[in-house]
Amino acid sequence: MQELDIAEVAKRAGVPASTLRYYEERGLIASIGRQGLRRVFAAGVLERLALIALGRAAGFSLEEIARMFAPGGQPQIDRHLLATKADELDATIRKLTAMRDGLRHAAVCPAPSHMECPTFRRLLGLAASGKAKSSNSTRSRKQS
Repeated sequence: MQELDIAEVAKRAGVPASTLRYYEERGLIASIGRQGLRRVFAAGVLERLALIALGRAAGFSLEEIARMFAPGGQPQIDRHLLATKADELDATIRKLTAMRDGLRHAAVCPAPSHMECPTFRRLLGLAASGKAKSSNSTRSRKQS
């Protein structure tokens, strides 16, 4: 079994050693010993760190990520949780798309004032109500 010290794991995983220590403290990863004062990890920790990074990039909390590992350390990912997170990301994408579309329209709108533009005012109203959705995402949902 290949052993990697904390500096090598940090370098390969692209995270600071402090993050590795924090993940170990939270039970997300485990060192297998020490070489002097340095923690040592099994090479398999890199795959686990990649899964953690993927979960973080998708917006999962560390607590949610921790629950995605069985007691033996093997991934045990709840498919329902993945589907729920995908739905949350869809909602975020719709809101960001509407915001982007509104900003693009405001940048080229020929109205003397943005507040005089009916399209901009409609988007303002949607944003204020929390229902901002792009017309494209609304259209594609109706076609599904």
